[in-house]
Amino acid sequence: MAQDRDWMLQAIALAKNGLYSTRPNPLVGCVIVKDGKKIAEGWHRQAGGPHAEVLALAQAGEMARGATVYVTLEPCSHFGKTPPCANALIAAGVKRVVAAMQDPNPLVSGQGLALLRQAGIEVEVGVGQHEAALLNQGFIRRMQQQRPFVRLKLASSVDGRTAMASGESIWISGELSRQQVHLMRARHGAIVTGIGTVLADNPSLNARLPAHLMAEHGLNVALCHPIRVVLDPFLSMPLEAKMLALPGRTIVMTSLQSVEHSRDSAEALMAAGAEIVAVQTQDDKLDLASVLDYLAQEEQVNDVMVEAGAIVAGSFVEAGLVDELHWFLAPHLMGHQGKPLLHLAGLLTMQDRIALTTLSFTPLGEDFHFVFQPVFKATQEES
Repeated sequence: MAQDRDWMLQAIALAKNGLYSTRPNPLVGCVIVKDGKKIAEGWHRQAGGPHAEVLALAQAGEMARGATVYVTLEPCSHFGKTPPCANALIAAGVKRVVAAMQDPNPLVSGQGLALLRQAGIEVEVGVGQHEAALLNQGFIRRMQQQRPFVRLKLASSVDGRTAMASGESIWISGELSRQQVHLMRARHGAIVTGIGTVLADNPSLNARLPAHLMAEHGLNVALCHPIRVVLDPFLSMPLEAKMLALPGRTIVMTSLQSVEHSRDSAEALMAAGAEIVAVQTQDDKLDLASVLDYLAQEEQVNDVMVEAGAIVAGSFVEAGLVDELHWFLAPHLMGHQGKPLLHLAGLLTMQDRIALTTLSFTPLGEDFHFVFQPVFKATQEES
């Protein structure tokens, strides 16, 4: 019914309120309707806190009996940090539940819907499914493939330069672009960079926004700092790196050989605030798939943002591990001697090129924010 979709879109809009606070949980919104009128709503605010359905049911009270519940994700059926939402809906006596999509979490995966049906509640699934899935691309990817969703952030001049030949790069893009980058950081579970960027720029890689923007987006400083991940195969991370003294976690990923041969360096880094993780290597380089596997499986990271130099950024692209490419384009020229945007050594002929599907294009002051989806040959062959 058309009304079902309208109510579900309201639930999806509510779910977006948790964009910066729910990780590693999914974004979920809920609307309760009775006699054609909305009587309650809720959205999941923070991992460990009440789920969207529970908040909406508390608001509805006794009026929930006989009502229709619109929820963006299948109600959970297991005891985690909170009791099952499916049981709460049954106890409230709701008549009908419309879920946008089935939960990809194997602990749920249809069981919540089955509980509702067994209790005699009418259940419909699939209304607004596309929009609901876009909300939780990272959660779905981690549940189904044990990998996070990867967004590569790039910023350059029109001629594709990220810095002058001298290394000077502040600032390429304008204030609105920089604010958007910080908002992107705040929604990701981890930011990945390379040791080359740390040595050259000494970045903070945290979410820094003016107080009014923090308030506008409902950002909690304690919740919005992503894990900072430095790819450092030879354990070259300086003890005085700025990010080690900042709130939040910094993981230095290195090779097992480096940990074994440089125990003093590893211990000094840990004393300075870093966490050391050894991952698989290939040709003296860290295996990027292993990096992502670790973040998904050990850290429950749904979404990864890559902010790195041309070599690391290019390596993620060449490995076919980039799901979205976010390019902030500034309207100026920096000359052929400046540092390039991406290092893609494996692209030698026109046949090798990687196609990009344009997902969006947004002006930000004088800059432009493009979002592309790389179309890798392996993906084309599978489809």
